[in-house]
Amino acid sequence: MNRAFLPFVKSLFVAMLAVSSVAYAAEENKAPKADPAKGEAIYTQGDASRNITACLACHGPAGNSTIAQNPKLAAQHPEYLAKQLADFKTPQRNNPIMTPISKALSDDDMKNVAAYLDKQQHKPGAARNKDTVEAGKKIYRAGIAEKNVPACAACHGPSGAGIPAQFARLGGQHQEYTAAQLTNFRSGARKNSAQMTTIAKRMSDDEIQAVADYIAGLK
Repeated sequence: MNRAFLPFVKSLFVAMLAVSSVAYAAEENKAPKADPAKGEAIYTQGDASRNITACLACHGPAGNSTIAQNPKLAAQHPEYLAKQLADFKTPQRNNPIMTPISKALSDDDMKNVAAYLDKQQHKPGAARNKDTVEAGKKIYRAGIAEKNVPACAACHGPSGAGIPAQFARLGGQHQEYTAAQLTNFRSGARKNSAQMTTIAKRMSDDEIQAVADYIAGLK
């Protein structure tokens, strides 16, 4: 290539890149922002016209479930929640209750509900089994070296607060729910995290129960 032509090529490339960046930014700005008020309406009232049941019937007022089998959703990371709702539409996380509900929700509905729950105050839980709390603490904070199980805290944080858009808030979650999800990952009933499937397959029932109980007491 003629060397005198190179500056022109470089200038053209920079200009094209700048135009692409501006176009991408404009497209991003067009995307509607999540609306917590609309999310609250779906969460508290549902939508009979689309056969969507009010979420609070199972997950409690403001996302603080009192039913041990149903997760607390208050203050959960919105990106994580929206992803889980989307996953319920797929075979990766098939559920007889949540799958039909999720399939009735639009992408905006899911983002709006997640935005509403993100703003709710999380009510703490408590560990119940004093005989296993130390074992659960060790698993959560240090993992199980001999089984190549990493520390839960590495991804979900020392207090169980998780990492937005990547890893769920776990602190204060019902023991029964956490244990059930680990068991589902282990059995393959829940398939939407290859990482968690690998980890759960290395854990015994006792280890799952111990760490689930410890997590319930994290604040």
